[in-house]
Amino acid sequence: MATTTVDTNAIDLAAYVARAVEPSDPSPAVGADEPRDFSPFERVADGRRALSAAVRADERRDLLPTERLADERRDLPSPEHLAVVPRDERTVDLAGARAAVAALLTALGRDTGSEHLADTPRRVADAYVEMLTPRPFTLTTFPNDEGYDELVLVRDVPFHSLCEHHLLPFHGVAHIAYLPGERIVGLSKLARVLEHLARDLQVQERLTQQVADLLDQHLAPRGVGVVLEAEHMCMALRGVGVTGSRTVTSALRGVLREDARSRAEFLALVGVGTGGRHPGT
Repeated sequence: MATTTVDTNAIDLAAYVARAVEPSDPSPAVGADEPRDFSPFERVADGRRALSAAVRADERRDLLPTERLADERRDLPSPEHLAVVPRDERTVDLAGARAAVAALLTALGRDTGSEHLADTPRRVADAYVEMLTPRPFTLTTFPNDEGYDELVLVRDVPFHSLCEHHLLPFHGVAHIAYLPGERIVGLSKLARVLEHLARDLQVQERLTQQVADLLDQHLAPRGVGVVLEAEHMCMALRGVGVTGSRTVTSALRGVLREDARSRAEFLALVGVGTGGRHPGT
């Protein structure tokens, strides 16, 4: 088993929270020797150090003693064993974010001193930090010893993200497929890649392409196909006020883009062009 590194420097991860005011009371960084079960905003404040330590601990947990010793003796980790961690090392100004929420409520004519709104700035700021903090993970791959050369598809993977235009959610399902080359990937990691990239200020088109590009670059398959179907709250709750409509985006790489028969097979399996009905339904 090997673990393929995802270089998040190649991924355009947006800032975790847009700063509306100047920092007034930055949250203290969490020390590397503190427990691992810290909150998302503390994990962000601690930056790459705490995340890397946590991931390394997870990687070593399942190793045999001899394997763990060999793992610890490596002077520099090989690319197969690097973890996926957020690229951005900036800390989140929680005090500033909370003050910004309070200022917004006041500007909207709301009384932030009321019992129901008194703690709302903290809750809103903490919620946004959690939603915009990617979780570290490793992209585990295995040799394709059986020489499997047909489509691998994970369908109807739920996801949610935040529209960067209105800061409102969009949510739906994803269909992610690839044609294996020399290696195959743990199926759960396809969903983890999506979840990692969705924890950001996003637009659906970019998120679709990022998932496809990441898998294409770091799994080196013969082809990749990604389809996202999502409902956008910026359409449902404001403006045109349309509920229940879905926006469908796709990104195809390799054989699934170049070969018409392979492309048609993938799109048929995910229900594109069939009114959203999957085969057999």
